[in-house]
Amino acid sequence: MLKSYVAFDIETTGLNPQENEIIEIGALKVRDGKVADRFIEFIHPTVSIAPAITALTGITDEMVSGARSRCQVVSDFLDFCENDVLIGHNVSFDYSFMKCSAAADGLPFEKMGIDTLKIAQKALSGLESKSLGSLCEYYHIENKSAHRAYHDALATAKLYQTLAHYFEEKDPKLFKPVQLTYRVKKPQPATPKQIAFLNNLIRKKRVKRDWDSDTITRSEASRMIDELLKG
Repeated sequence: MLKSYVAFDIETTGLNPQENEIIEIGALKVRDGKVADRFIEFIHPTVSIAPAITALTGITDEMVSGARSRCQVVSDFLDFCENDVLIGHNVSFDYSFMKCSAAADGLPFEKMGIDTLKIAQKALSGLESKSLGSLCEYYHIENKSAHRAYHDALATAKLYQTLAHYFEEKDPKLFKPVQLTYRVKKPQPATPKQIAFLNNLIRKKRVKRDWDSDTITRSEASRMIDELLKG
């Protein structure tokens, strides 16, 4: 069992790391098996949080209105991680968002990781659900606020320790850190239809928007259109 690592979790505006945004990062730094430091911070997104995300996480637009920007928070989180192994439940999902967010600001984020979901899928194949909530219930691990980043990260750390206790000796390869990978796709330029629709929306709603039709990306245009349609 690793004695030093960073367990982390994020909450996002959706499931696509190329299109959606991180709205909360929660992490704990473990040293010699004990929590040595914590990272808990909201990120101010560029679009409103959808009602479905608020229903799942409890995070509202008001809660993130005073938060720092992505580039500030992500940069601090990368410093927090140092050279530690990352542990997460379905860690590839969280890593993909962090990788895209770091890459957007030209920051490297190459990490080794351990996925408690993959461990559970092999070690507990008989369980119907391998979700974090189901596994916490199975092992009587308390999670005071599920679907909030820090509490899920803490629950994941406890789950990792529990799984290692029961299964690492039997299958040590399951618990070895592996290189986390995610290929960040090059941003695609906005389509002519998007640009025309944006121009029409801005004119009809009589709002001022600082954007450049030559450089705006497809995802940026989609976010701006969604925001204008909701406004």
